[in-house]
Amino acid sequence: MTLGSRDRYVIAIDQGTTSTRCIVFDRRGQLVSLAQQEHKQYYPRPGWVEHDAMEIWRNVERLAPLALRRAGITLDQVAAVGIANQRETTVVWDRRTGVPIGRALVWQDTRTDALVTALLAKPGATAVQERSALPLATYFSGPRLRWMLDHTPGLQQRAERGEILFGTMETWLIWNLTGGLHVTDVTNASRTNLLDVHTLDWSPESLTFFGIPRAMLPEVRPSVSVFGTAAAAFPGVQIAAALGDQQAALFGQTCFTPGEAKCTYGTGSFLLLNTGTDLVRSQNGLLSTVAYQVAGSPAQYALEGSIAITGSLVQWFRDQLELIASAPEIETLARTVKDNGGCYIVPAFSGLYAPHWRSEARGVIVGLTSYITKGHLARAVLEATAWQTREVVDAMNESSGLTLKTLKVDGGMTADNLLMQYVADVLDVPVVRPLASETVSLGAAYAAGLAVGYWPDLEDLRHNWHRAGQWLPAMDAGLRAAEYGNWRRAVERTFDWIQPAG
Repeated sequence: MTLGSRDRYVIAIDQGTTSTRCIVFDRRGQLVSLAQQEHKQYYPRPGWVEHDAMEIWRNVERLAPLALRRAGITLDQVAAVGIANQRETTVVWDRRTGVPIGRALVWQDTRTDALVTALLAKPGATAVQERSALPLATYFSGPRLRWMLDHTPGLQQRAERGEILFGTMETWLIWNLTGGLHVTDVTNASRTNLLDVHTLDWSPESLTFFGIPRAMLPEVRPSVSVFGTAAAAFPGVQIAAALGDQQAALFGQTCFTPGEAKCTYGTGSFLLLNTGTDLVRSQNGLLSTVAYQVAGSPAQYALEGSIAITGSLVQWFRDQLELIASAPEIETLARTVKDNGGCYIVPAFSGLYAPHWRSEARGVIVGLTSYITKGHLARAVLEATAWQTREVVDAMNESSGLTLKTLKVDGGMTADNLLMQYVADVLDVPVVRPLASETVSLGAAYAAGLAVGYWPDLEDLRHNWHRAGQWLPAMDAGLRAAEYGNWRRAVERTFDWIQPAG
C-alpha cells in the first residue's frame, strides 16, 4: 500500500483561540471527521487573556481517538499529522517535568503595553524591527516572553541554566506529542520579534536586546517537513507539518502564486497576500511574514494585515450585551434595518492592529441617537469587519504594487451572507468562498501530506480547490466613498484613549 492510496488519510490538529480540533481529511481534501473541544478563556485583569496549556494538550489527547473513531479508521491508515495553531500565544514550561510555568499568554493579551513602550526607547530597537520585519508591539511573543521572565521570580536564572523552555502552541504540542522534541517552524518563529527573517534562525542581536537566553528557544525548521514521530495521541504517526493558523489558511486556499490573497474571518481576521520569495516591506502598517517553507526549497513570504476583533465582536454582542442568543442571529437582526442609521462601532478592544498599530486605542460607538435600535447596532457590528478589511486591502495594494482582483475568504463568519456581500461592496471586488470551509485545518493537512508524499506536488493540491459561493459588489461608488469617510473618522476617535502613567 502506498502513501498516495485513497484509503489512507491525513489528520490536522487545529489549535485555535477558543477551541482545539482534530480533523481527518481524505486525498481529495474533503473532511471525513471532526472532533472539537473548547478550552477555557481566562481574563484575570483588563487586557489580560490567558489559556491553560495543559488543558489544551489534554484536549488533543482526548480528541485524537475520537476523530479516528468517527472516521472509522485506525492509526495505520494515517499518513501524517499536521499542526495549525494560534500563533503568538506564549508558553513557558519546565524542561524536566513538562509542566507549564503559569498560564499561556494569548495573542490578544495587551499586558506588555508599557514594556513595549520601554523597549522602543532602547538602543537597538530599530534594528530588531528591521531583522524581524515586524514592529515592536504587544501582538508578538518576544515581548510576552520578556514579561514572563521579568514577573516570575527566578525564571530568568532558570532559563539561563537551560531548565526552562519557551514555545508557541505548535512547539508545546510537538513537545508533548513526541515526548520531548523542542522545535518550531519558520512561520511561528517569524512572529516572535526574535527571528532574522533572512537567515530564518534566531537573531543573536535580538536575543541580546530582549535578554532572552538562547537555551530556552526551540530549533527552527521548515513548515513542510517531518518533525518527528508521535509517541502520544497518534503513536507511531509522523508529525510532518506545522504552520501558524493564518499561513495554514493561505496554504489551504492554495494561494501558492505571488499576488494571490485570502482573508480568514474568525475571532480576529487575517488577510495574507503571497509575495513569493521576495520579502516585501510595508510602509502602510502591514506585517512582512514568512508564508511557509517546504523542506529543501526557499521560504515563501507574505504581506499580512491582522485585525484583532471581528468574530469576537459578535461574541461580545452575544455574551456581554446579550442582544442575541447565538452568533448566526446577528445577520437576522441586522436585516431588520436597511442601513446602520449613522452608527459605527470600532472594536479597538485590544488596541488597533493593521494598518494603524495603535495599542493605546480603545473601542468606540459613535453616531448614537435616539433613532438607533439593536438592529442598527447589529449592522454596525458586521460593517466594522468589512471596513477593517477595506483598510487592510488599501494598504496591501499600495505596499505590493498589485491591485487585488478577487478575495478568497474562509472561516466561520463567511456563513454570514450579509457580511460577505458587504465585504464585496466595500472592496469593490468579488469575494469567493471555497467548497472546503475548514481551510486552516486543510492547510495543515495539505502541508503534512505533501511532506510525506501523500500528495505529489502543489499543483495536485490546486486541483482540490472548488468554489462554493461568490458575492459581487453592488454598492454605489458615491455611497461607498461617503461611508468609508465616516468609518475613518470613527477610527480616529479611538486614538490616544489610554494615557501613559505619570
